[in-house]
Amino acid sequence: MPFSYEPLTLGGLILVKPKVYADERGYFMELFKSSDMHLGGITGEFVQDNLSYSRKGTVRGLHYQMKPKMQGKLVTCLRGAICDVAVDIRVGSPTFGKWVAVELSEENHHLLWIPEGFAHGFMVLSEEALVLYKVSGSEYSPEHDAGIRWDDPELNVDWPIKDVAKLIISEKDKHLPTLRERLDRGELL
Repeated sequence: MPFSYEPLTLGGLILVKPKVYADERGYFMELFKSSDMHLGGITGEFVQDNLSYSRKGTVRGLHYQMKPKMQGKLVTCLRGAICDVAVDIRVGSPTFGKWVAVELSEENHHLLWIPEGFAHGFMVLSEEALVLYKVSGSEYSPEHDAGIRWDDPELNVDWPIKDVAKLIISEKDKHLPTLRERLDRGELL
């Protein structure tokens, strides 16, 4: 099998490690193979590919889409390195409000499967990063687009870059509500 699969501490999250064939020319690997991904527990029809270029210190997220347009994401970093974060926002889940962070990089070639029911975001650790994510479930829908604050004090995500003055965050992401505010308004999954 060209991939190994490591279930993470939050139900449904899977770290995917592709087999890399390296020699003096460089390397080759399969980045996605539907039949193997299904065997590894990654299901759903992929409907969209997204590519994000960002500079060091950029924080994107924590984003998700509301019902009925929920999305799963298979995320990898093609260039540079990121701290990729998934937060369980499934109301009633035993791990609701818990998060997992993994480093994805061009060096480790790992992918992170984030199923529906999680908010997703990342912080760029290298000078620049090129992040590819396959989306399952639904295509992007502006009217279902939602998110929670990357620095929500109740979540207390341990982001690697601590100096907020060095971060690049969109105005939209700076003003996202907290998880508690989303919960109180019934805007979670």
